[in-house]
Amino acid sequence: MMAQYLALKEQAGDCLLFYRMGDFFELFFDDAKVAAGVLDIALTTRGEHGGEPVPMCGVPVHSAEGYLARLIKGGCRVAIAEQVETPEEAKARAKREGTPVSKALVARDIVRFVTAGTLTEEALLEPRRANVLAAIAPVRGSVGVASVDISTGRMELEECGEGALGALLARLGASEVIAPEGRVDTPDGAIERDAREFSSESGDKRLRAIHEVATLDAFGTFSRPMLAAAGGLLAYLDHVGRGTMPLLLPPVARDGEGTLAMDAATRSSLEILEAQGGGRRGSLVAAVDRCVTGAGARQLAEDLSAPLTDRAAIGERLALVGWLHEDQLLRDEVRTALKSLPDIGRALGRVVAGRGSPRDLGQLRDGLGMARQLRDRLRQAEDRPPLLDALLPDLAGHGALADHYGRALVTTPPTERAKGGFIAEGYDHALDDLRQTSGNARRAIAALEAKYRDETGVGSLKIKHNGVLGYFIEVPARHGDALMAADSGFTHRQTLANAVRFNSLHLHEEASRIAEAGVHALAAEEAHFEELVEEAVAAREAIARTAAALARIDVAAGNAERAAEDGWTMPEVVDAPCLEIEGGRHPVVEAALAGSGERFVANDCTLSETDRLWLVGGPNMGGKSTFLRQNALIVLLAQAGCFVPASAARIGLVDRLFSRVGASDNLARGRSTFMVEMVETAAILSQATERSFVILDEVGRGTSTYDGLALAWAVVEAVHDTIACRCLFATHYHELALLADRCEALSLHHVRAREWKGDLVLLHEVAEGSADRSYGLAVAKLAGVPAAVVKRARSVLDKLERGRAETGGIAAGLGDLPLFAAAVEAEEEQCDTLRDELRALDIDALSPRDALEKLYELKREAGER
Repeated sequence: MMAQYLALKEQAGDCLLFYRMGDFFELFFDDAKVAAGVLDIALTTRGEHGGEPVPMCGVPVHSAEGYLARLIKGGCRVAIAEQVETPEEAKARAKREGTPVSKALVARDIVRFVTAGTLTEEALLEPRRANVLAAIAPVRGSVGVASVDISTGRMELEECGEGALGALLARLGASEVIAPEGRVDTPDGAIERDAREFSSESGDKRLRAIHEVATLDAFGTFSRPMLAAAGGLLAYLDHVGRGTMPLLLPPVARDGEGTLAMDAATRSSLEILEAQGGGRRGSLVAAVDRCVTGAGARQLAEDLSAPLTDRAAIGERLALVGWLHEDQLLRDEVRTALKSLPDIGRALGRVVAGRGSPRDLGQLRDGLGMARQLRDRLRQAEDRPPLLDALLPDLAGHGALADHYGRALVTTPPTERAKGGFIAEGYDHALDDLRQTSGNARRAIAALEAKYRDETGVGSLKIKHNGVLGYFIEVPARHGDALMAADSGFTHRQTLANAVRFNSLHLHEEASRIAEAGVHALAAEEAHFEELVEEAVAAREAIARTAAALARIDVAAGNAERAAEDGWTMPEVVDAPCLEIEGGRHPVVEAALAGSGERFVANDCTLSETDRLWLVGGPNMGGKSTFLRQNALIVLLAQAGCFVPASAARIGLVDRLFSRVGASDNLARGRSTFMVEMVETAAILSQATERSFVILDEVGRGTSTYDGLALAWAVVEAVHDTIACRCLFATHYHELALLADRCEALSLHHVRAREWKGDLVLLHEVAEGSADRSYGLAVAKLAGVPAAVVKRARSVLDKLERGRAETGGIAAGLGDLPLFAAAVEAEEEQCDTLRDELRALDIDALSPRDALEKLYELKREAGER
């Protein structure tokens, strides 16, 4: 057995090997150690190998999915080795091969690899999140990227430059990335495969074979890098599926021109799909999502990840949201209908991948039927927007298939098909006859049991069944001798401690009838199941279009519902380079405050060709970062086709969105906080265009005061003079206000704050003009910094500000910092002198009058009178 295991483990490579042994999947050696740690299960041993105990752990086959989910989440990949023959078949094979039957080993083979990007099972997938597998292929300076969500079959091919790969992968959010081995800059965590698999010829050939076409021209124009990536992706899918290909819809070519570009840093900063701390909670999608289906939630996430830059397409989405927003009764009706829909896209994925169940077929039947009903209802509505009219034909789905499944399947099909019972009565008369025969035989057995009780006089006689003996007669042990008689008509089978078991000729005949009818019935149901699957496979593209149409309607209805909740408004999207937002709010922060009962302070933002760069000052915690982010998110929401959290919004199309907010390091790549800041700033300065929207927060704060101020000054000038884009620039460097005199499209703004009786009051309002101060010490006090430290800081600050006033500020006299340091040092020396005098005092020898005079003297020396 261990030799068989080791041979399979060699095939499994770096995957954990689930080795089927009866009712358990067992793991051995290092695999067992890893799995036991991830799953928190007992690690035991089994036998020895090389003189050492073999580590082992295992999980039950019937609950393996739950354990697989935890292993995949823990970053593991798993190979499933199943028994591919029965013990009887193994013994027969041993006889043919001339080996001892007692040593016959059941044959096993790896039937599937389970990896993060190739999941289809409901239990292993997050309903509201797409599960993307991506492959990259560098070809002569470009990189082809092929991506697919095999749970729904959606496949996209695109090409980008080497420098844009990170942003593209960030947009996809792939669970697993495949790359050719030997690549120097392979993304972290990517799985390396034989570079020969990433061939454009192979990709083209495989795609044509899968979709049974002579050319891919009907699907779009695909470059060599795209096809090379497709080749690597399809080779990997063939490997993990062991020759069974999952659902793959015709590939879609993406050129990147129709979507708003955002790099990985911007996506992370804006927390679009995931919050900074990880997880969905606190992200933009969590604050926006009101979809009632998993497919709708996945579509919304894709919309937010790739907002549009086509004004007409944005307008179509907004018109559908607006139509549903205006009619609450219709919106409620649509959402109620959608809520009862199964996830037909993923059900189809399981069916096509060969992992479907009767329940999945039932979901297709129910989903397609409900989609048709929804279409009929929406067709009755008036003033339908163009996008809805374009979607309605797809809601018809495949009517013939839905009707056929309606006749073929029971109302609630089971998850398992091995025991049958999923084909409806009346669909197949021959199957009904077999079931009737089986049912009559069971009634005959009940009658036979009653007859035997009468004949033997044993009232406790029972006819039972188990998986080993089949049907048998059982009586208590005290009645066993009576049935042992040669003329009793009963044949002894088994004696237990408290019972004796028998067989009889009539029972054997009835049992044979039941078994034969049951076997034929199961075979008939299995044949019908395969026919129904083939029908679904043939109609897969029509079913997928229905699933996509339902998801789009769910997104629109959910967006309309979200808008109605908090008074969000339809943005006006225009071509002019403007940004006019009245009463804008941050959707995530506002939602968080609503839970605490606090009110979010709305703010306006008006950028135009003549006033396109705002320099925003004010205290920490005053709301500068929130203000910057909320405007970026409003732009993103608008171009994704959503209503926005504002009382009014007029937004000029943005081609690229950049966000440089917050401080973080990347120690794994050897980058300090300031290095990360500069890398992100460099990306903005090199990639932004005049149609971009940029938010920059505290550029230069990660280095010395002078270096930081100089960098911030130069960056502001570059954004204003060279890029000439719309920009919000938050800073604590008051000296930057001087740029307003020479930068004609720059204006000064600040977040308002006041000190009241020594306490800081943050108003969170954005006002015109520069900030008068930073209130840093007040914030420190608010944060709980010890009073002595704050007092000392205030003393140092006073001297620094006096020095700056005398030299005209840092911008006028950057060389006076040594004088300031000398002044602080002199103050320290004076403090030491005062301490020495205080230590020398004999307080007990002083009269009250002498003590008071000494106190006045010390105050004069300190210079504080």
